[in-house]
Formats: sequence, C-alpha cells, structure tokens
Amino acid sequence: MTTLSTAGQVLRCFSARRQELTVTEVAELLSLPKSNVSRLLRAMREAGFLESVPDSRGYRPGILMFELGHRYRRDSALVARAHAAVGRVSRQFGHSGYVSLRDGADVIGLTFHEGSRMLRVGTPVGQRLPAFAAASGRSLLARLTDEEVRRLHPAPLLPPSPNAPQDMAELLRRLEAVRRDGFATAVDESNPGVGSIAVAVGGRQPDEDACLCIVYPLSLVDEPERERMTAALLAEAREIQARPGAPERAAPRSAAA
Repeated sequence: MTTLSTAGQVLRCFSARRQELTVTEVAELLSLPKSNVSRLLRAMREAGFLESVPDSRGYRPGILMFELGHRYRRDSALVARAHAAVGRVSRQFGHSGYVSLRDGADVIGLTFHEGSRMLRVGTPVGQRLPAFAAASGRSLLARLTDEEVRRLHPAPLLPPSPNAPQDMAELLRRLEAVRRDGFATAVDESNPGVGSIAVAVGGRQPDEDACLCIVYPLSLVDEPERERMTAALLAEAREIQARPGAPERAAPRSAAA
C-alpha cells in the first residue's frame, strides 16, 4: 500500500461518530504499526489534511479538507441540481432529503435538507453506510453491471437487519427491480423505524452518479404518500437528465436481460 493510498484510508476512518482519532485508534482501525501511523499523521498535519486537537493527542480533518468539500459541492453542477431538486421535494412533503454519492461499496450523504414536520429522521451528512443496505446505495449500485457489483463485494454481505439483502443473489434481484422501476426503497434496514425512497441521476462516469433521497418515519407515511413522493423524485430526476449538457449514460441491464 502506497503512502497516498494509506492517507486516503486514514481519512476514511473519520465519520460523524469518529470526528477525532488518536494514533493508537488509527493503528487499530487500519492494522498498521503505531510508529508508521504516527509519522503519517504528522505528515498529513503538516500538509494541511489533518490538524491536532487542542489539549488532546487526537487529530481531526484539517481546514483544507473542509475547503475542498465545500468547493466540490459548489462546483459540481450535477450535485447542485440534485440538491435543489431534493429541496423542492423535501419542502413539498415535509420530510428530510439527501443528495448522496457512492464511494466504492459505501454510500455517503453529501448535502441535506431538514424536514419541516415535527417528527423528523435522518443520518448525519458524511456518515458512511453500506450501499447494499440503503435505498440511496442501491439506486447507485443499480447504475453498475452485476459483475461490477460483485467485484465491489468480494466478501459475503453483512446485512445490518433482516430487511436488508442477505446475500449477493438477493442484492442482484433487488438491483434488477431498481433498474426496471427507476427507484429504490428501504424499510427498517440501516435505521430502524425509517423508510426511504431514492432515485439516481447519472454522471459522466459511474463514480460521478448522484442520488436524490427522501427519508421519513414509517409511522407517519402511508402508501399513497409514498407513491406521491416517488413520483415527485422521478419527475425531478427526469428534469435533471433532460437539461442541456446532461450526460446520456444509461443504467446497464442485468446479465439475464
């Protein structure tokens, strides 16, 4: 593993639940010698990727990472359009909405619209979830071929709940349904009591695809409202893809198609 790839692995260790990390914690998470990790974290701090936490031995992402993240949100036309689209659907129905991206086998919420209803649900922006066990993730995985999905998951799936796909065969069946219907749904999967609807919009490359997602408390939403939210997300996705300059890369068909 090169120094650059190891630095990338270090940055992936941070999450909404792990906003600060020590040398010991990073060494344990990456199964690396503490001496190597200590040198790497110091170098990343000097380069601006990390900063030391005052009165602590911990590190956290540096201002450079913060600036790059905001620049990416601002400069990505697809993300900007998706963010505006999710905002309209969120305001219409009062539920929280996300724009999410896929990073390998994970899905990450990039932007967030807080719902207006008294009872709201959601996952912190930046938190990683296994893509196979989230509506947003499956909407993005469905943009890949079955073989590409298999390569992303060389080990057996570890479903977080009984409602998530339990193995690769079930995952591929669900992805085929997403390709057919144009949207993905999840009920009681990564987050108990939470439902979600997701529609992907294609970028120029698979790793540039984005997802429009609405999350809602299962106790408050009936089937007619779910259908209306799904229709609204699909309409917004069609509008994004129909705009001048939008890429025309289509989602693949399954191997059986």
